[in-house]
Amino acid sequence: FSQNKFSPVQRSEIQKKDMNPVYKAFVETRVSKNFSKDEVRNTVMSGYMGLIKQIDDNLGRLFEFLEKKGNMKDTMIIFTSDHGDYLGDHWLGDKELFHEQIVKVPMIIYDPRDVANKTRGKKEKRFVEAIDLLPTFLDAVGSKESKHRLEGNSLIPLINADKLINWKDAVFSEIDYSFNQARKILNLGASDARGYMIRTSRWKYIYYKGFPPQLFDLVNDPEEFKDLGQIEDYSKVRSEMRELLLKRLVDRKNRVA
Repeated sequence: FSQNKFSPVQRSEIQKKDMNPVYKAFVETRVSKNFSKDEVRNTVMSGYMGLIKQIDDNLGRLFEFLEKKGNMKDTMIIFTSDHGDYLGDHWLGDKELFHEQIVKVPMIIYDPRDVANKTRGKKEKRFVEAIDLLPTFLDAVGSKESKHRLEGNSLIPLINADKLINWKDAVFSEIDYSFNQARKILNLGASDARGYMIRTSRWKYIYYKGFPPQLFDLVNDPEEFKDLGQIEDYSKVRSEMRELLLKRLVDRKNRVA
């Protein structure tokens, strides 16, 4: 592994053996080649850390304002992100594909209600998706608007520590990489540059239109270095995960009313 003055880069030479064609194309892009150089990563990381400090400082200013106005007692605050950044991990740069560095984003919820005291300061281990936020906001303000068209689940029961019989056992993500250099490397049409991920507590399955899938065992390979997408011994797991992904795609609420 490469070392630098920040945290160690999460990448391995193992990943360069029998590479999935789509993953290989992303590794070959200019931004990925640049971020595979430690001197580039170290230079960018300094600015990256500075931007995080800037966000932290400005959030402090916002919270101080809310405190002075008395609004911390009636304002729900959620801090999250739309994606992570590779910064050289997995021999990649930028924000594409589905490794944990990209899809496992932070989500910190501050809920001023007394009923939320039961979970205050606790870390939720169950799956949460960005699409859960809109129904959460509607519930938080007691909105009567219908939520039947929304994909996500309100997080209010989790915040309230309500007993839940069923909760999601998988999370979903998708990309359109038609604008990425990888599409040209693969010689794809814009409509064919699609990828979909379904992740359970153990498995992560990635389907690329027109290419072999990827599969990672997150229990035995949490770093996601060993791609099991084309290994015969895991064909049953891939089939099961593909069905789970298909169900998620088919059940999407995209009918125009």
